[in-house]
Amino acid sequence: MRALLLAVRRGEVEPEDALEDLVRLPFVDTPHARVDTHRALRKGLPEVVFGPGKTAEQIVGIVRVLLEERQTVLATRLERDMAEAVLGEIPAGEYDAAARLLWYGPAEVPIVGKGTVAVVAAGTSDLPVALEAAGVAIRFGNRVETLFDVGVAGLHRLLASSETLRRARVLIVAAGMEGALPSVVGGLVDKPVIAVPTSVGYGASFHGISALLGMLTSCASNVAVVNIDNGFGAAYVATLINRL
Repeated sequence: MRALLLAVRRGEVEPEDALEDLVRLPFVDTPHARVDTHRALRKGLPEVVFGPGKTAEQIVGIVRVLLEERQTVLATRLERDMAEAVLGEIPAGEYDAAARLLWYGPAEVPIVGKGTVAVVAAGTSDLPVALEAAGVAIRFGNRVETLFDVGVAGLHRLLASSETLRRARVLIVAAGMEGALPSVVGGLVDKPVIAVPTSVGYGASFHGISALLGMLTSCASNVAVVNIDNGFGAAYVATLINRL
C-alpha cells in the first residue's frame, strides 16, 4: 500500500488506477476461490497455495490473481504432474520436485531473518517433510542450514555436527518412528526447537501419531510441535521467530 501511494505521488500511477488496486486489495473472487491478496500486508508473509485437493485449473486461477497483484506465490505439496500442468499455463515458475514446491518469485530471496534456521531430519525417509520445511524457509527469506540422517539410532552422527545445532537461531527437527530426535536436540541447544512428526514407521507408529505424542510429551522444555508432516507450518513459525 505504501509503495502504491508513493507511486501515485511520483505520478507513476493514476489515482483512478490506484483506487482500483485498493478495491481489489482485501481479496479477489475467482470461480473457485476467494483469493486473499491482503495477507502479505496483514501478516508480513505472502499467501501460500496448498496443492492437494485442487485441480490444476484452480491452482492456475489462484496463481494468476496473485501474480497480477504483483505478489510472490508459493504452492506446496504439488506432485510433478500437477506442477507441470500449472507451469504449462504459467511457465515463469520454479519447481522443486523433492520438496514438492512451486515458486513464482525471485531466484534469490533477500535474507530478512536475523539468524540461521537449521532443518534437521532423523532419517532419509523424513526428507520430503524436511525439504519442504527448508524450501519454504528459504522462500520466506531465511538463511538455512540442513542436517539429514542424524536420528537416534546412530546418535554419534548428530553429535558430530553439534556446531551446526548451536549456531542456529531456531531449529526445525523432523522425525518419524518414535519421534525421539527433537527431545535430544532440545537438550543440546538453548534455542527454540520446532518438532515435526512424520508419518514414517511401521504399524504401531500409526502414520505419525506415535511420533506426535512422543514429541508432545517431550521432557525438553524448548520443544514445540506442529502437525504430522507439516513442514510448511514449521517453516512459517520458524520464520516468525527468526524475525523477532
